[in-house]
Amino acid sequence: MLGIQDVARKLGVTLRALRFYEKEGLIKPERVGTTRVYTKREIGRMQLILRGKRLGFSIREIGEFLDLYDADPEHQEQMERLIEKVRERLAELREQRVALELTIEELTSIEREAAARLKR
Repeated sequence: MLGIQDVARKLGVTLRALRFYEKEGLIKPERVGTTRVYTKREIGRMQLILRGKRLGFSIREIGEFLDLYDADPEHQEQMERLIEKVRERLAELREQRVALELTIEELTSIEREAAARLKR
């Protein structure tokens, strides 16, 4: 078991972030008096939360994944839902990539035209 400062340091997050995820109900550290104490389970949940955020999932979606993990010991439903959400996220990212590529092409063209006008 680790205290909040140790967990924050280990995971590279702020104390405020840990308190936020606790407030949102995604983690439930034990209390020893007024001190939060994190078990391996809570640290593992935090790692999953941080990974989900890094991959672009919302707090609500991450909460759903964690709830399914707790409810389904075989993790079948969780994996099915995860596949569905990952596919949705991949589709979103692919659309964003196309939009970014078009924007980069347009900006590159504008830059070339502006540079050419300056040389005249």
